[in-house]
Amino acid sequence: MVEMKAIIKLDVIKSIISTVDVVAAMKEGFIQYSKDNCVVPPVGELLFDNPPGDVHIKYGYIKNQEYFVIKIASGFYDNAKLGIPSGQGLMLLFKQQTGELAAVLLDEGHLTNLRTVSAGTLATISFGPKSIISVGIIGTGTIAKLQIQQLQQQGVCQSFWLWGRDKAKANQLKLELGDTSEVYVADTCAEVAQHCNVIITTTPSEFPLLQSNDIKKGTLIVAIGSDTHTKQELDSEILAKADMVIADSLSQSKSRGEIFRAVSDGAISEDKIVELGIALQDQSLYGLSDDQISIVDLTGVAVQDIMIASAVYSNYKAQ
Repeated sequence: MVEMKAIIKLDVIKSIISTVDVVAAMKEGFIQYSKDNCVVPPVGELLFDNPPGDVHIKYGYIKNQEYFVIKIASGFYDNAKLGIPSGQGLMLLFKQQTGELAAVLLDEGHLTNLRTVSAGTLATISFGPKSIISVGIIGTGTIAKLQIQQLQQQGVCQSFWLWGRDKAKANQLKLELGDTSEVYVADTCAEVAQHCNVIITTTPSEFPLLQSNDIKKGTLIVAIGSDTHTKQELDSEILAKADMVIADSLSQSKSRGEIFRAVSDGAISEDKIVELGIALQDQSLYGLSDDQISIVDLTGVAVQDIMIASAVYSNYKAQ
């Protein structure tokens, strides 16, 4: 008898994932990755100009676990004009022992978004200031909204400053967030940096939005948006100024993200960088002091997709 393959749709995925501690799953995944317990090949990538967009194919497995995962996720940035979310995608789970397809997760990019912001939350909790005054969010899209909501739910902070190229979108996001937190809309990125000691950047920008002079001591910057070789949200001199620079993946930082751009510009050397899974195991690095600047560069690693997809399927089977 042929075993039926599970096809899990978005509404079911959302109900399941609400019971999963995704932040803890991300921490475990990054640690396993830095312990060299994962097989994660280089990212497959398609870049589009007209309309602008990118597609990432991320895949791999954690040794001695049950499944390997292939994830396809896209971002097409003019989709809003069509009333369609910019992020799309799905995840495929296969059995490690036989290669058989176990499940198709039709998440429409939701799990990618959620694992992304969960890494942002993990970085903020682990390496942010002991007392967070306010969190600045650069960008106004889905990731920005989810990041704020998760930080609220985790009790990390209840004060936020927003900046977006379109101020009307920033004001709309403020309305959507409601009255659960203090939310302010800034006119410039520099204004965000003035008021916040944690800044999370979430845009597909291809030129720096934050400059070195904008950043004060005692600030953590979590850079989420720059996940290709063409994107950049931070001026390279910010990384040169930083006391600690963390990469979610040392290998990926050689070809994409803020670290790639800063090394290419000659602003920093590779020996300044520590990998996230290593940093998470070193309690001495936790808690930003008032005179430090730290950067966590999150380009997105397949181990995150493996962890979140496996958690969803395990909980689905247990129902």
